[in-house]
Amino acid sequence: MGKRSRLRKKEHQNNSKPGGRDNRDNAGWGAGYADIIKENKLFEAYYRELGLVPEGEFDQFMEAMREPLPATIRITGYKSHAKEILHCLKNKYFKEIQEVEIDGQKIEAPQPLSWYPDELAWHTNMSRKILRKSPLLEKFHQFLVSETESGNISRQEAVSMIPPLLMKIEPHHKILDLCAAPGSKTAQLIEMLHSDMDVPFPEGFVIANDVDNKRCYLLVHQAKRLNSPCIMVVNHDASCIPRLQIDTENGQKGTLFYDRVLCDVPCSGDGTMRKNIDVWKKWTTSNSLHLHGLQIRIAVRGVEQLAVGGRMVYSTCSLNPIEDEAVIATLLEKSEGALELADASVDLPGLKWMPGVTKWKLMTKEGQWYKDWSEVPANRHTQIRPTMFPPTDTEKLANMKLERCMRILPHHQNTGGFFVAVLVKKAPMPWNRTFPKLKKEQSSSSVPQPEDSPVGTPLPETPLEDGERDGGKEAGEDSPKEPEAGDQIKEPNVCGPPPNKKMKRHGFKEDPFVFLTEDDPVFPPIESFYDLSPDFPKINVLTRTHEGKKRHLYMVSKELRNVMLNNSERMKVINTGVKVWSRNSDGEEFGCAFRLAQEGIYTLFPYIRSRMITVSVEDIKILLTQENPYLSKLEEDAHQQAKKIGMGSIVLKYQPDNSNPDGPQCPIELCGWRGKTSIRAFVPRNERFHYLRMLGVEVFRDKQGQGPREEEEVKDEVKEGEGETENGNKDVSTKQELRGENQGDEHLKGDEREGGGEILTST
Repeated sequence: MGKRSRLRKKEHQNNSKPGGRDNRDNAGWGAGYADIIKENKLFEAYYRELGLVPEGEFDQFMEAMREPLPATIRITGYKSHAKEILHCLKNKYFKEIQEVEIDGQKIEAPQPLSWYPDELAWHTNMSRKILRKSPLLEKFHQFLVSETESGNISRQEAVSMIPPLLMKIEPHHKILDLCAAPGSKTAQLIEMLHSDMDVPFPEGFVIANDVDNKRCYLLVHQAKRLNSPCIMVVNHDASCIPRLQIDTENGQKGTLFYDRVLCDVPCSGDGTMRKNIDVWKKWTTSNSLHLHGLQIRIAVRGVEQLAVGGRMVYSTCSLNPIEDEAVIATLLEKSEGALELADASVDLPGLKWMPGVTKWKLMTKEGQWYKDWSEVPANRHTQIRPTMFPPTDTEKLANMKLERCMRILPHHQNTGGFFVAVLVKKAPMPWNRTFPKLKKEQSSSSVPQPEDSPVGTPLPETPLEDGERDGGKEAGEDSPKEPEAGDQIKEPNVCGPPPNKKMKRHGFKEDPFVFLTEDDPVFPPIESFYDLSPDFPKINVLTRTHEGKKRHLYMVSKELRNVMLNNSERMKVINTGVKVWSRNSDGEEFGCAFRLAQEGIYTLFPYIRSRMITVSVEDIKILLTQENPYLSKLEEDAHQQAKKIGMGSIVLKYQPDNSNPDGPQCPIELCGWRGKTSIRAFVPRNERFHYLRMLGVEVFRDKQGQGPREEEEVKDEVKEGEGETENGNKDVSTKQELRGENQGDEHLKGDEREGGGEILTST
């Protein structure tokens, strides 16, 4: 052990030598491994022989693969807020960057991705080292970090943004993301569900799954930034994710089929060499051979759970046909016409891509080539399977239209390598054709509404045979007797829902999800205090404990509630729901023990009919930069409204003013607290930064990390608030306030501090 410790210490010292950090910085954001040589003779020989790269472009292709990947950001959030952030980026930061010179050279400002809608995605070649060389660039970097933490900007590779765009999401769609972690694509799906911010509960939802328990929590972190009641994170093996049961409109049990499935499978990742430098030394053709079977199993499970008329997008960050076209061809062949490749060539104008190939060969890591399954020796049959080769029937191959697949090459638009294909389900899979026909009444949409999916059919979907799944009989092979909904599949080796009592639970044991009843005693004081509208869906409220006082209340959509109540024993739920209320014992004396939570304010707001104060831009600036400002600090209109409201939790509402184009052009709702003589906002630190920037106020931290510093406009805002307040308390400086310090939350326990150091009472 002593020798190992000395070796680790020596390695750490070598890595800490001067110049090591700079080498990584010069490689671009997120790059590293400067000592790894970007050479792999097997990789070059393989892809040169396959001919995937147009003639005469292979040297450009390899040169691009060796270059660091540009940093790409995507503006997240829902439409109106995203436009405000885009306006801030374009009219402030990008303009300033264009005027910066470093070492005598002008900095190239970030550029929008030409194919991403509404200019909501941008890329830049600026490295960390360059960002540190100028105060303006440092300010831009801090803006990116702060907005990323608050969920308004996401660092996401450009090609990773493509699959959700091709899914054509609508707010009523039920979506399954099979291999979702780390969650950047999942976040895109959630945003598309909430395209109409005036609808707090879209009919659709996203079930985001990952096999890795630890990565599921990374997924939760990404999803929770969007504060949606329509997302559920589950932890299962995607190749045998359970079929879920739901209550149908006629009161019977039925199987849940999804309108959209995202199948972004594990892959060898040779398209990520520009950012994952260690792939250069680890890449062999064996990686693809080992993953091919798993990729087929996951894709098969995806199409099994897809509704007829639905779309499944299959994607990898690999350029290898073994992981790409071979998987798609296998799906199409076994579907016997139930699936077809959709033509997505016009869906993303501006995106450059290569059509899928119909011929490819296979190479072992020793360099041996095989053109057909017949050439493979018997001792290789366990590693090399027939599905890895192109179909030999030329007519069948032509009907597959594999050229509709899309392969993105790095040198065409300075991106990573990627493969994507869009599949449309035209009929039940051949092993599921005992399902009754769909209802004749179809919606005007090209995609059937959820009730048009075969949800009322509890027959099990049996898996593929012929090497893809072992065992199991095709549906309808035996007696046509239909099992009752919820029955477990008894056939050996069939991947169905695990037995109730034998389901293995790995990782951290989650607290239960307990839905409240409509007559729960917690509701009357809440309904009275906030004057909730009669259509408030009380049955969608849940808590995380069976016993004791309820500390937090969460909400999900009614569709997710349906899924959860019918599948508690067959799926492992990691997280769901958005927090809407938190217990505040001091609030009981004012009539309600629960205060509003900022995370769920956009979900709750349509149902709240009292305790609202309409505020102006100047009011919000005061509330976000001062600690417990006296009521008289508000403008006259807001001041008069506040005087009419009793102590306790409140909503601070801002409505866009069309006559003031410089102000935010989107509605803002903030949680607050009305004290006896003062008022304050309950907003986490990073969200304070976000809203202040939307109001034209710039706040950023100093280089020593001692808290935020302000530009002149901020100083002007808070100058009048310095010193003593009218109620005798000293205002906390903006520097402390925005860092979340000195906010009197020392008496709170655990997750009662989740709001970024919120005070629960004020005087």
